[in-house]
Amino acid sequence: MSITFNRFCRKCLNIAIACIAIFSMSACVDEHEYADNPRGNFEALWKIIDEHYCFFDYKQAEYGLNWDAIHDKYSKQINDGMTDTQMFEVLGNMLAELRDGHVNMYSSWDIARNWSWHEDYPSNVSDTLIRRYLGTDYRIASGMKYRRLDDNTGYIQCSSFANGIGAGNLDDILFYLAPCNGLIIDLRDNTGGMLSSAEQLAARFTNEKILVGYMQHKTGKGHNEFSAMEEQWLKPGKGVRWQKHTVVLTNRSVYSAANEFVKYMKCCPNVTIVGDRTGGGAGMPYSSELPIGWNIRFSACPMYNRDKQPTEFGIDPDYSVSLSQDDLLRGEDTIIEFARKLIKKGGVSKFTPSFKISQSP
Repeated sequence: MSITFNRFCRKCLNIAIACIAIFSMSACVDEHEYADNPRGNFEALWKIIDEHYCFFDYKQAEYGLNWDAIHDKYSKQINDGMTDTQMFEVLGNMLAELRDGHVNMYSSWDIARNWSWHEDYPSNVSDTLIRRYLGTDYRIASGMKYRRLDDNTGYIQCSSFANGIGAGNLDDILFYLAPCNGLIIDLRDNTGGMLSSAEQLAARFTNEKILVGYMQHKTGKGHNEFSAMEEQWLKPGKGVRWQKHTVVLTNRSVYSAANEFVKYMKCCPNVTIVGDRTGGGAGMPYSSELPIGWNIRFSACPMYNRDKQPTEFGIDPDYSVSLSQDDLLRGEDTIIEFARKLIKKGGVSKFTPSFKISQSP
């Protein structure tokens, strides 16, 4: 009887384990599984983008993007005999159809990318000229180079938001530039970085909380399934805040977090944008992975300006100014000189404070 009972218990235990295993398998397996071969990786990539990318409707309206047609176009280029290098090229070309600098695919030997947002346009910046304006005795803080130009204009070169910006550093920079008649922030070739750094710098140019834009989140797999628009507010920063005229210089390589900075500054008082249309990049990135192990990054959360218009393809300046070849030969930066004239033309009242200090959030 004991033996029979033990056999019965073992049989029940085996059945229970089998049931648990079946349940676990059904709970953990994704709805779609793709093989690690050219066809499987192609279908996986197309599906990931199809379900999570955030600018389909906008780009269909802008240039006729049809993601289903893109599938048919590139599916014909996939075959089982292709090498990984050939597959990488085809998949990268498919992603380039999105015309999005935030869309990348990473293998061990290369990164698929789309840089047409700045490569197809004049750079409108010269390192040689910037070195001439900065000289050799400029100051550096939080990655920003700054000095007082010879006409008493403050100049800050902000070439990246890749690192954090210290509040104390900003106080010191603005205190040092306080005697200046106005301020130039040279943002050219700033391809972005940390959105928090862009916001922290912009917060020094407003004395009140201001609406700067909107943001949405993907809520489903459909191309137009998003949350309601969430307001983006810029709060005045603690410490020194600039009160005089500010001119922000832009070119096509101003992208991502730097593009957002321009969006913020357009909402701040006494700020003028000069240069070229920015490169854009208004989607918060999202990451995934293909069966082969290549990582994918793409835009998943769209952002808009305060008029609820997308800034994915860039923001227009208040004054469109390009580098002049004649000025270049004379050793002058046309865009910087235009900004200096704007500041001089506006003038500064002797009663206008250079800065304001506040501890309010």
